[in-house]
Amino acid sequence: MGIVKIDDQLHEEARRASTVMCRSINAQAEFWMKIGMLAEANPALSFNDIVAAQIAAAQVRLPDGADA
Repeated sequence: MGIVKIDDQLHEEARRASTVMCRSINAQAEFWMKIGMLAEANPALSFNDIVAAQIAAAQVRLPDGADA
């Protein structure tokens, strides 16, 4: 674990997004970093494709009719 210095404006955006997504600020920043890293490694995939792949990899069972 370490300290990551980010711009004040980006921190504010993470704070706002974390409230909407019911995550801590740190969890929101970690989510953005993980998705960004996966997007760079897989430029042909959309955000939805990346999230769906992560849900499948975690073996999350979605309710019938829910699209990931």
